[in-house]
Amino acid sequence: MMIDRSAARICRPALPAAVAAFMLIAAPAFADDAPTKIDSGDTAWMLTSTALVLMMTIPGLALFYGGMVRKKNVLATLMQSFTICCLVTIVWAVAGYSLAFTNGNPYIGDLSRFMLNGLGETWDKPFTLGAGSDNASPFTIPETVYMMFQMTFAIITPALIAGAFADRMKFSAMVIFMVLWSLLVYSPIAHWVWSATGWVGALGVIDFAGGTVVHINAGIAGLMCALMLGKRVGYGHDNMAPYNVGYAVIGASLLWVGWFGFNAGSAVSSGGRAGMAMAVTQIATAAAALGWMFAEWAAKGKPSVLGAISGAVAGLVAITPASGFVLPGPSIIIGVAAGVICFWAATSLKHMMGYDDSLDAFGVHCIGGIIGALLTGVFSYGPLSATSSSPQGSPGGLHQLELQGIGVISTLVYSGLMSLVILKIVDLVIGLRVTQEEEVEGLDVVLHGERLG
Repeated sequence: MMIDRSAARICRPALPAAVAAFMLIAAPAFADDAPTKIDSGDTAWMLTSTALVLMMTIPGLALFYGGMVRKKNVLATLMQSFTICCLVTIVWAVAGYSLAFTNGNPYIGDLSRFMLNGLGETWDKPFTLGAGSDNASPFTIPETVYMMFQMTFAIITPALIAGAFADRMKFSAMVIFMVLWSLLVYSPIAHWVWSATGWVGALGVIDFAGGTVVHINAGIAGLMCALMLGKRVGYGHDNMAPYNVGYAVIGASLLWVGWFGFNAGSAVSSGGRAGMAMAVTQIATAAAALGWMFAEWAAKGKPSVLGAISGAVAGLVAITPASGFVLPGPSIIIGVAAGVICFWAATSLKHMMGYDDSLDAFGVHCIGGIIGALLTGVFSYGPLSATSSSPQGSPGGLHQLELQGIGVISTLVYSGLMSLVILKIVDLVIGLRVTQEEEVEGLDVVLHGERLG
């Protein structure tokens, strides 16, 4: 999340306008002061954003993925998103939040917030993330709200991975993998990038709402799942057309609307940065949908509904790391690049490499996340990305592009290797994949004893 440390957010507008203006100019002097009271406007926006991001997983992602699988696997796919929501909620409350957002060391947080210990003392007070550290971030919302907002990110990230192994993973294996992955992969990377003491953020890598933490992280994990599980039975021969593209359109639309909470909510306030994040999210998404649509039209002779919604999701992914840092003009470039390149990745690259990424989790989320993270380094607008601790912000250029590359590579390497290790352990203990006969029959009946209609 982008951390807004400006003193104008810390000292509320009870002061005369002239004094408030002076404090804004002198922001660095007040950067480490704790906020004095909860801001009801900021809190209301963050409560709304939290609900919007939760809606992205259930029902948004559930319907988006559920509509793209075959009829015999629709319920199982919906169940994956719903179950991951439940699992990660508990994992986050027990240890995930503490490992991600307490000070700890540059690589992982400590367990001072284990079982959300201490939130009883801060439930009605503003709080400072990373209090006592050099990059402490005062917020004008209660810590309970921040914890819940971050929980929704922790929920949707592993849920995205499910698109890569649709139609063939054991439910029991999925449960164990998601719990371990959330603790051993998601929480450390969130700490690296977004905590006050994380080493990636300290280098100057910027990620407003999750290009590295969410999308590259989930996308490369999805590729590891696809490689470990192998191709679906009948892949390349049987008809694997989506059961109901209408479900997928509804799901993609819910994702689009919910993404305003995802990106604009990452300002952790209801100010101008949130407004810009919302504007560029809408623009980039539309540009990406058109980019994919026209690329597909040129390549295949017809623009498909599935292509249009996939392009929109690619645009949402790519603008995520940039949304609080770039202006509307560059957001169009980011969107078009994401739409065209992700179309190529989801079609040509997948076939060239020979992996079966069922619902293009890697092609859309990892590739789109890389595009967005790198182009953030190119187009970041200094004044928009400025904070009280960094008044110059992060102006785009070669140096920032190099830093963004470090963030991308570190996420790819750690998430890819750790995901592979977790998958191998789960495979050795209980096995990852259903049998060929079970896969042919369908996961709805085999895993859950139910049929759709």
